[in-house]
Amino acid sequence: MTVPAEPPAADAPTDSGLLVSHLTVLGQTVACAESLTAGLVAATIADTPGASLVLRGGVVAYAADLKAALLGVPDTLLAEAGTVDARVARAMAEGARERLGATWGIATTGVAGPGPAEGKPAGTVHVAVAGPTGTESRALRLKGTRPEIRRAAVDAALGLALEVMTGKPLHRPERHGVR
Repeated sequence: MTVPAEPPAADAPTDSGLLVSHLTVLGQTVACAESLTAGLVAATIADTPGASLVLRGGVVAYAADLKAALLGVPDTLLAEAGTVDARVARAMAEGARERLGATWGIATTGVAGPGPAEGKPAGTVHVAVAGPTGTESRALRLKGTRPEIRRAAVDAALGLALEVMTGKPLHRPERHGVR
């Protein structure tokens, strides 16, 4: 009879694990507003043990009219900038926080590809985090396939959330073509 090998030792904690732990200690919550990631940020958080204590929910709003109706993104902003814009990401994060009753809101919007959208090339991504300390956003130019861009956007959103929530920049090597 063969004894199964023990699973490999876990690497450093994941960003979602750090996020859940941080929010749990503080008794805070998070909500997600997602476009190109289509729920992957919320799903990544939900995959973490203890997530039910901190994850309020999420809104997947691919269409511009849903960004306005469900998240409160101003129609005038959408008409002026389109959906792939840092200001839209910021408004989405603020809308998720407010409308889902969370301490923090995390948002993603962008172009996963394979081709351009709204005149912006694939890999153009904006992530944002809104909370009691204000709202921060980050513009990204990602490379890779559609799934790779979407995964990198999740990583970037969670990384930004940790930086904003803890007040400490994360020093990580470049991943997924993030620049």
